[in-house]
Amino acid sequence: MFFGRNKNQPVDLAAVTSSLREFHHPMLVEGWSEQPGIVSLNEDKNIAQVILPFASLDIRSELAQWLDANNAEFPESLVFEVSQKVATLKSGEKTKIRGVKNIIVVSSAKGGVGKSTTSVNLALALLAQGAKVGILDADIYGPSVPLMLGTTGKQPISHDGKMMEPIEAHGLFSNSIGYLVPEDNAMVWRGPMASKAFGQLINETNWPSLDYLVVDMPPGTGDIQLSLAQQFPVTGAIVVTTPQDLALADANKGIIMFNKVEVPVVGVIENMSYHVCSQCGHQEDIFGHGGAEKLAQEQGIALLAKIPLHVSIREDIDNGKPTVAAREDDIHSQIYRELALSVASRLYWQGETEAEQIAVKFTD
Repeated sequence: MFFGRNKNQPVDLAAVTSSLREFHHPMLVEGWSEQPGIVSLNEDKNIAQVILPFASLDIRSELAQWLDANNAEFPESLVFEVSQKVATLKSGEKTKIRGVKNIIVVSSAKGGVGKSTTSVNLALALLAQGAKVGILDADIYGPSVPLMLGTTGKQPISHDGKMMEPIEAHGLFSNSIGYLVPEDNAMVWRGPMASKAFGQLINETNWPSLDYLVVDMPPGTGDIQLSLAQQFPVTGAIVVTTPQDLALADANKGIIMFNKVEVPVVGVIENMSYHVCSQCGHQEDIFGHGGAEKLAQEQGIALLAKIPLHVSIREDIDNGKPTVAAREDDIHSQIYRELALSVASRLYWQGETEAEQIAVKFTD
């Protein structure tokens, strides 16, 4: 239902939300505008506020363009204000980390599938979607985030002798055991010591007000993974795999682990999904085809993205400036932006806010 073009026509909230239903986007559910708290109306000033509750810059840009193209359908006096305020989602009865609204863990259950590269670019893409984002390197034995962010050699400072200030790079706030020990030092701690160190990293970092904290998990399903899932308020988990059967078998174990500890799995990412020749652009399925899609279907979760194996992604990481930060208009940056939008929206629509339960579920 659209408004007629009439300066004197009274405006009511139901008419506004009904009209906004005509704006469609793959990451919005049917009836999105009628969900509690998303649209509000200041009748005295004829201002309609649209506040999307997840990282959504791309959606907000498209909505603003749609409103501009359809302005003849609304009263002349009505002004739209489109903004974003990321909701804090429930994550069990565990105590929230100070300053952190939502924790997203990125896991693989297997090394060598590009999980850390994916974690860093996902965090940067959430930032590009308008959120305030931190990243925690949970790999005590093989920290890689400092190298990937170009922050090797930096050390967190402490103003009170208790809390560490995160290291900022490319707009991200980060912490890692790699900032605290010499680069050439091998960590030989047993599991309980590593878990304790991880707990200190997450609890004793003075995180600023973050919409999302992305946790780059170590490979496997051991002590640190269980400690994080059982002791900390994880909003959702993402599993990274390649199309290869061996990687898929381990990814399946990771999904089962999260299900057992009641951490919602947002979906699976197929990394190194295909190889793109830098000379001719030819695509080749080096590690197989369709594996992650089959896994997602079997587990009843979403296939979030297919990310190619491309030399520029590797070069950017090695140079300490990941692709999303180094090449904003690059096709691979766009893949990560779409991934971030998918993750943020699915977390919200499938989740439950601190204030009320969201009844509408996201469906593919």
